Amino acid sequence: MHETAIAESLLNLILAEAAKHKGRPKTAKISCGIFHAVNDDVLTFAFEAIVKGAPCEGMKLEIEHKPIQARCRNCGYVFELELAAPSCPNCGSDFDLLPDEPLVLEQIEFETE
Repeated sequence: MHETAIAESLLNLILAEAAKHKGRPKTAKISCGIFHAVNDDVLTFAFEAIVKGAPCEGMKLEIEHKPIQARCRNCGYVFELELAAPSCPNCGSDFDLLPDEPLVLEQIEFETE
């Protein structure tokens, strides 16, 4: 279950940032591409289990899934790939998939005292 490893890495990053900012984390937002996708429920469960007793216990984890991007081989148009219509929406030609978005810790919100 790779979500547990992801949760542990997130906790380490969040705790490091909390120490720098001398604050208590309230929410964290991560994003990932479709192919790097995580199971939201499993990741949330793993994160909540790992943070018990940590300074960020009770914080909210937000997960955003980025769509698949493609570039048309003919006109160069970059677009979000629709699986129901797998061709360039601009000219109807074939396309190449662009690299998937990595899993990124986008933002941490801290409680102010």
